[in-house]
Amino acid sequence: PIAICVFRNSDRILVFEGQDPVKGETFYRPLGGGIEFGESSEATVRRELKEEVNVDVGDVRFLGVLENIFMFNGNSYHEIVMVFDGAFVDSELYAQAEIHGKEANGDNIRALWKSLDEFACGQSILYPDGLLSLLRTEVR
Repeated sequence: PIAICVFRNSDRILVFEGQDPVKGETFYRPLGGGIEFGESSEATVRRELKEEVNVDVGDVRFLGVLENIFMFNGNSYHEIVMVFDGAFVDSELYAQAEIHGKEANGDNIRALWKSLDEFACGQSILYPDGLLSLLRTEVR
């Protein structure tokens, strides 16, 4: 199980940029990570954002659950994804073009604002599957 948080800035969302060298694919996904035993999914979002990019999350709202079965780097994965909508405590973060941080394993994280239209028209790939549909159908 993982938890991710969608931060919105007009028609854009904050996503990290990932690479799958086996597929030769660049993809995007909201920030978040694995839910630890005994931890709520909301607490996971807050912890992961603080650990990865050193930001504090204000209000969060549960949006839904997605099941994500996928291949990455030649390996099969299966995730249950708790999806939240969130807001930054520091509103100046919405003016930054990019937010940088590090994964627990030391890999660099580059998060940027991407338009939902880029994903809808197929110009960019958004994971997990079903997230774009969830974001477009949910009532704010």
